[in-house]
Parts: sequence; C-alpha cells; structure tokens
Amino acid sequence: MQLYIYFLGTGGSWPSSQRNVSAVAIKRGGEVILFDCGEGTQRQIQKSKLSYMQIKKIFISHYHGDHFLGLPGFIQTLQLNDREEALHIYGPEGTIDIVDRIIHLGFFKPSYEIVAYDLNPGDKIKFDGYEIKCIEACHNVPTLAYCLQENERPGRFNKKRALELGIPEGPLFRKLQKGKSIKIDGKIIVPDMVLGPPRPGRKITISGDTRPCERLIEFARKSDVLIHDATFDSSLQDKANEYGHSTAQQAAEIAKKAEVDNLFLTHISPRYRNAEVLEKEAKNVFPNSKVAKDFMEFEVKLKK
Repeated sequence: MQLYIYFLGTGGSWPSSQRNVSAVAIKRGGEVILFDCGEGTQRQIQKSKLSYMQIKKIFISHYHGDHFLGLPGFIQTLQLNDREEALHIYGPEGTIDIVDRIIHLGFFKPSYEIVAYDLNPGDKIKFDGYEIKCIEACHNVPTLAYCLQENERPGRFNKKRALELGIPEGPLFRKLQKGKSIKIDGKIIVPDMVLGPPRPGRKITISGDTRPCERLIEFARKSDVLIHDATFDSSLQDKANEYGHSTAQQAAEIAKKAEVDNLFLTHISPRYRNAEVLEKEAKNVFPNSKVAKDFMEFEVKLKK
C-alpha cells in the first residue's frame, strides 16, 4: 500500500504569500488523514492532488488559530458537496466543545455526522492496519504531538525452506505468508517455520508546535519521517523557546537523537521569505533535513 505525505500549509502564525498556515495530509491507500486545519486549508486541498471527500479523520494539535481556523469552512464545504460519510475530529481536551461550537456557527446545520473526541497524552487509537498515538508536546497551550505507526508486517518468506518441507508453490504459500498455519501430509506447518522475524511498518511523527522536548525523542524513535516545528533560526533561539517553538537546529538535534530517517522542517515564520538559512543550519546537525514547502509531496516507502 502506498503512503504519501502532502504538505498543504507549512507556515506559522499567519498566511504569507509563500506559505499557508499549518496542515499536513497523509494519504494511505484510498484514505486521507488530515493533521491540523489552518485557515485556507480547503483551498490548499483543492490545489493539490487530494480530494477532501476522502478525508475521514482530522487530528488537531492545539487550538491556536493557525492550526484550526480552517475547520468551519472545511466542514461546511463538505456538506455543500453532499457529504454523507461521518467525519471524525480528534484533538486535545476541549475538542468536543470547540467542534460543537463550530457546527452551530451561523445558520449552518450539518446533514452528515461529525464526531469529536478529546484525547489525553498517551492515548492510542487503533485503525485498520495502523494506530495513531499522541503525547503532550512542550508548547504554551495544551498541544499534542502525533505518531502514525503501521502494524508490523510478516517476515520474509523463505521459499527454499518451504519447498524442503514439501509445501507446493501456490495457495499454501500465500496462506503461510498471511500468518495462517497449514496441514500437509498429516503435519502442521506454522508460519514461523518459513517466515523470518516480523518487519516494522512505516512510522510518521508530527511534533505540533513545540520547544525542544525530550519526551519527543523516544516518541519519534526510528521514524521514517519526523515533521518538526522549526519556526526560527538559531539567532532567535531565546524568542523561539519563550513562545513554545523550536529553531531549525534544535529540530535537527531531536531528529539525530531519535535516529529518524528524514526530517521535514515546518511552521516556518513569515519573516523568512527564503528559508535556506533554516535548512542549512539543520543539515549541519542532521544531513537528511529539508524545509517543507506548500504542495511538497513525499512518498514513505516500505523498508525491505
């Protein structure tokens, strides 16, 4: 199954001519999961390859305007496009109340089901083939960092060993590959006899707005992708940390300690018309760093 990250808004605080405010979409097969929904997100989606009708779940990191003010318009636009499927919205404490207020704004009356959930740090929500976990980030209001972790995959199939056990190629191979035991010539063959150790699924971690946060290191450990707050460069480190944000260098230090594969810097301050300075200082610490840009796409591939 293909897994893509679409950066819909990579700026912080307010929209600029270079960047819209926070929104990241993860497309897994035919499902799209949205993380944050800043002002104008629905238009960013329309300009991308995505369909907002595929979005079943939205995870909000916190309730600063640049992370959730796109929700009212997005919710109403779905209705105007004859949405029938339920929309599930998750976020920190207060989400149920805020979503209730949003769906009663003006004369809007939802014709499809909208379900809101308050999450607590440490919660895990299991879905088909993956789970989403959250921890508390280190911001100046209640903020959640999220991790999408796919289920483990079966180990590699040892064809030579299977043939030695007298198993003919075909349907019995497939059963074993799916983790099911088979019976042949009166003998029970269990998957462990022909499969290597389980292989991890893909892992994507999204920091939310945060100053450097030690607990995020273990949370993001061995992620294929870490998307991390990098609001300012190091010359503004004191200001960044005071307001609950990180510099590009600090984001790179987290990525290095967490042993992730790829770091994408986001929540870029509007002061940076050109964010090369951020990418350069991050690369000095963690070479596989990149400043995310609006409409950038990244495929997260399965490891062999």
